Amino acid sequence: MLVGAIAVELVFAAYCIHSRSYQATVRSVMRIVAFAAFILLVKVSIIEWSIRWYACAALLLVWALMGAIALVRRAGGGRAFRRGNAIRRSVLTLLVVLLALSPALVFPQYRPLETAGEYGVETVTYTYIDESRIDTYSSTGAPRKLTVQYWYPENAVGRYPLVVFSHGSFGVKSSNLSLYRELASHGYVVCSIDHTYQCLFTTDTRGDTSLLDRGFMHEVLSENAKSDKVQSYGYYQKWMSIRTGDINFVIDYALSRATSGNPDADSHDPVYALIDATQIGVMGHSLGGSAALGIGRTRHDLGAVVALESPFLCDIVGVDNGEFVWDEETCPAPVLNIYSDSSWSHLGEWPQYAANSKLLVDTEATAYSVHMQGAGHLTLTDLALTSPFLARMLNGHKASIDARYCLTTMNHLVLEFFDYYLKEKGEFAPQAVYSEIAQ
Repeated sequence: MLVGAIAVELVFAAYCIHSRSYQATVRSVMRIVAFAAFILLVKVSIIEWSIRWYACAALLLVWALMGAIALVRRAGGGRAFRRGNAIRRSVLTLLVVLLALSPALVFPQYRPLETAGEYGVETVTYTYIDESRIDTYSSTGAPRKLTVQYWYPENAVGRYPLVVFSHGSFGVKSSNLSLYRELASHGYVVCSIDHTYQCLFTTDTRGDTSLLDRGFMHEVLSENAKSDKVQSYGYYQKWMSIRTGDINFVIDYALSRATSGNPDADSHDPVYALIDATQIGVMGHSLGGSAALGIGRTRHDLGAVVALESPFLCDIVGVDNGEFVWDEETCPAPVLNIYSDSSWSHLGEWPQYAANSKLLVDTEATAYSVHMQGAGHLTLTDLALTSPFLARMLNGHKASIDARYCLTTMNHLVLEFFDYYLKEKGEFAPQAVYSEIAQ
C-alpha cells in the first residue's frame, strides 16, 4: 500500500508540474476514490480491520470529506501555480501517509500458524493476588498482583497436563501465542504469566494497566557479567526470586483449584477442572526460561522444563575470586534447551552460560540442546511474525531462517518433548541443528 501511495503521488506531482496546475478537482476525486477503495478492501477482507489501520482510515476519511467539500464548493480561481509548492505539497503528503501507515508497517498483517491438534482452543484471563508477598516494585506495600492467561482444549473431557510459561525481560504473556495454542490443541492446559513490572505492560481483569518498571529496565540494560559479576549476581538473585515466586504461586494456586473438589466453583472457571495435578511442565523465553530452569531444580512435582535461549541463573550460588560459583548438582527434571545464533557460538565464553555449555557434553543429565540455525533471540517468539521489523531491530541482525519454519519446528519439538515426559507417549529424539533459509 505504501509503494502504491508513493507511486500515485509521484505520478500526480509530475502531472501537476507538467500541466502547471495544482489540479484541485482531480486531487479531490482521488481522495474520495482512495477512501472508497480502502473501505472496499476492508469489506472483502483483503485488509483485516484492526488497530493497525485506525490512523490510515482516519486520514483517508478526513481527506475524503475535504475533497467532497471542495467539489461541492467548486471555488474558481485559486493560487498561482508554483513548482516548488507542488513539490513540497507532495513531500508533505507522502510523510503524512507514511506516518498513518507506520502501525501497519511495524505490525503488518500476517497469517497465524494453524494448530495441528484435534481440539479447538479456548482462552480465559484471570488476575491473581498473592497476599503472602509484598510487591518489590510497589511503593505502597501492596501485595503482588499477577495477570495470567490460560489456553485450553475446547469441549474436552478429562484431565490434561498443566504447562506454565514465563516471558522474557520486557516481554508480555502473549509472546509465544502460537506455542500455547499448539499445545492446547493437543490436550494441554497452558498458563502464561504477565510478570508485573518486568513485562512491557499488563492489564488486569479490571482494566488497570501497569507499565514496565524503569529501575528493572535499567538493571537489565546495564548488567554485564563479564565486567561486574558481583553486580550481575545481585541482579540475578533479585530477578529470579521474583520470577520463581510468581511461577510457584501460579502453579500452587492452579493446583489448589484443580484439586479442590468444588464443582460449583469450577463451573464458573472450567479451566481448573481440566488440570491434571500430577503432570506439570514449565517453560520460558530468555529471563523467563532461566526462572523455569530454577523451578525445575526446586520443585519435585515437575515433569519437564523447556528453556528458549536461557542461562541457568538460579544455579549461580555466589561469586568467588571474580568467578561465578555454581550448584554442581544435576537438575532433576528433564530439560530441553533451544538456542538461536544470538547465543549458540557464545555459550563457552559468556560467564552466565557456563552451565549451558557444560550441559552440551554432560552425559548424566537428562537434557537436550537444539540450535535453530539462522534464528535470532526474538525469532524464538511470535514477534518474528507479528513484527518482523521489531524482531530484526531487537535481534541486531536479520534472521536468515524462515520465521514460520522456525516457530513451527520449535513448537513441534516442545510438543514432542512434553508428550514424552508428561504424557509418556511417543519418542523424543531431536536433531542437534535445524535450519531453513528464508526465501
